[in-house]
Amino acid sequence: MTKNFLKDYVLITIGILFVAIAVEYLYAPNNLAAGGVTGLAIVINHYVPFASTGILVLVMNLILFVIAFIFIGGNFGAKTIYASFGLSLIMWIIEKFFNPQAITKDLIIAAIFGTFLSAIGMAIVFNTNASTGGTDIIAKILNKFFHVDIGKSLSSVDFIVTLLAAITFGLNAGLYALLSVILNGIAIDRVIEGFNTSKQVTIISRKNKDIGQFIMNELGRGCTFLRGVGGYTGKDTFIIYTVVGRTEFIKLREYIKGIDSKAFITVGEAHEVLGEGFKEIGNM
Repeated sequence: MTKNFLKDYVLITIGILFVAIAVEYLYAPNNLAAGGVTGLAIVINHYVPFASTGILVLVMNLILFVIAFIFIGGNFGAKTIYASFGLSLIMWIIEKFFNPQAITKDLIIAAIFGTFLSAIGMAIVFNTNASTGGTDIIAKILNKFFHVDIGKSLSSVDFIVTLLAAITFGLNAGLYALLSVILNGIAIDRVIEGFNTSKQVTIISRKNKDIGQFIMNELGRGCTFLRGVGGYTGKDTFIIYTVVGRTEFIKLREYIKGIDSKAFITVGEAHEVLGEGFKEIGNM
């Protein structure tokens, strides 16, 4: 059992805990059915109050996984199965032992902070190359049998759930649920970008060899030397190209400032980096 394997499952557990808290303390008590299987469970719970939201999510995920194995194969992976049923279990534990109550009755605050917590949790799960099942399975079934794009399928399922929420809880709650769905998709993308963001750095300096050695030996990162010609001086020069983490860039900047105050540095954001020293391409 590798270190990365354990790390992924710890991160998934943290992620689904965030999602469960958002559902149990912000969404469900305020009847905000913000899409997906959890949103559908909130709607069904209104009509079948003796069945808790956590149990309903578990039952629906079991049914969906069975359908998926029969009709589209079992290409979901152990991490997705763990995340899916782990979320149901955590929700059940919260409902059974902690008697969850709404943190706030203000729908706009519940929608914003519920989306914030849920997006962080989902982003953590997605970043381990897993998902919480549910909606993804429905989307893949629609894609296979009705040839609807996965993205459109996901949006369609969430829209149907929020429509059911509007019918069940009223237009006001339905619109807030739709707002949560829209914000959630945007927020997840932004959080994932934040997890994976690195600094893409190019450096022109008379101390290029020293800087290259610092990058490789002190920061443990690779770098590439590109041949260039100064436009003003006409002299041959080397341009150093490297990608480093945010804290590593601070160290690199301070080092360069200390040995060559006239160095020229450009810095850009790299939202995802694949390869040695970063996320392995084979794990994608």
